[in-house]
Amino acid sequence: MKKILLAVAIWLLAIHADAQTKTSLKSSPLSDGTPSSVGMSSERLNKIGEMLSDEVNSGNIPGAVALIAKDGKIVFHQAYGMADNTAGVEMKKDAIFRIASQTKAITSTAVMILWEEGQFQLDDPISKYIPEFKNPQVLSGFKYADTTYSTIPANKEITIRHLLTHTSGLGYGVIDGDERMRMIYDKAGVTDLFTAENITIGESVKKLAKLPLHFNPGEQYRYSEGLDVLGYLVEVVSGKPFDEFLRERIFDPLGMDDTWFYLPKNKENRLVTVQEKKDGKWMPYPVTFYDTNYPKAGARAFFSGGAGLSSTAKDYATFLQMYLNEGHLNGVRILSRTTVASIMGNQTGDLFGGDNKYYGLAFGVVTEKGEGHGGMGSAGTFDWGGYFNTQYFADPQEQVIGILMKQTQGRVNDQTGWKFRQMVGAAVDD
Repeated sequence: MKKILLAVAIWLLAIHADAQTKTSLKSSPLSDGTPSSVGMSSERLNKIGEMLSDEVNSGNIPGAVALIAKDGKIVFHQAYGMADNTAGVEMKKDAIFRIASQTKAITSTAVMILWEEGQFQLDDPISKYIPEFKNPQVLSGFKYADTTYSTIPANKEITIRHLLTHTSGLGYGVIDGDERMRMIYDKAGVTDLFTAENITIGESVKKLAKLPLHFNPGEQYRYSEGLDVLGYLVEVVSGKPFDEFLRERIFDPLGMDDTWFYLPKNKENRLVTVQEKKDGKWMPYPVTFYDTNYPKAGARAFFSGGAGLSSTAKDYATFLQMYLNEGHLNGVRILSRTTVASIMGNQTGDLFGGDNKYYGLAFGVVTEKGEGHGGMGSAGTFDWGGYFNTQYFADPQEQVIGILMKQTQGRVNDQTGWKFRQMVGAAVDD
């Protein structure tokens, strides 16, 4: 028995040999605190709760979970409305949401973990690691009759930095703003977002690599499947499935036990139903070009770096708190302070967001002009959202995190996103 236990211990040490490093810096996990202890107004936080309750009662959203933290303390964490109106399931604070594009910042973090280890440079061509991307082509002509197209050679290779910053020229298939690209991606069989089908990210990315670009890499900002490509890059460089890499290097070290591509059976009952407004009632959103049950159905084989994860408000706040702490949390360092500074730097010039925001290597970031514009947070506040109506922001100057999770699709009269963010800033009372 002792030999067996020793063998297990050695095996566990081996599989976690490349886990994140420890740090002597002190930062506790997110924990509950009182608003007054961190300079937040209880009365103003209550007004946020009243706003969200009113939006549910008015039928503008079916339900939501909101979380606000300051200085590492959760001062507001409430659930509102229903997780499934048809089934009569009430929303709870530990509800699990499809976070879609909120996955992107986590994938970017994984990329930067490997970058810190000297595995590649950001301006390396992606073809160095995924050869199918060699000699990219730019779309120059298209025939609607048969979806054939012509191309011209791109003037440069796609780099890892281009993929991180959505300046690669790649498209986004079924949600792309260019109808021609939607048709090209569909014909090629590229998996654009999330799926229950039996396909891997490597298989889909290799199909994507053969398709034309919108423009020469680095010349424009266009939301794309670049983070799916980078999820596969993580697999190639690390030699591990992408989901395992995230579990070992980010989720387990940070205690993000509710963040998964495909949910364990014992968590499936906490998944919120995606709902749409139909004839004045909230109804489950039907299967369209994707199956909304993907986090608990099908082959469970496609780990979309751009859109595939599901999580809770608490887990995602934990991830953001690591960034507010400049790369560490609870004695574990995920990224160096210097790396976080690069991630938050302006990587896109004036290609994204105008004067109020720029794009870094993982987030949209508020500028000084954006701070003056009002309602966006202090300069340096970073943010993003997700396809199923989830939003987040984190303000390094105020050390404030705001998370608002919903699950809707279709046309909705939802004003909670801007109201929540604006009111959180107004609740600072120090």
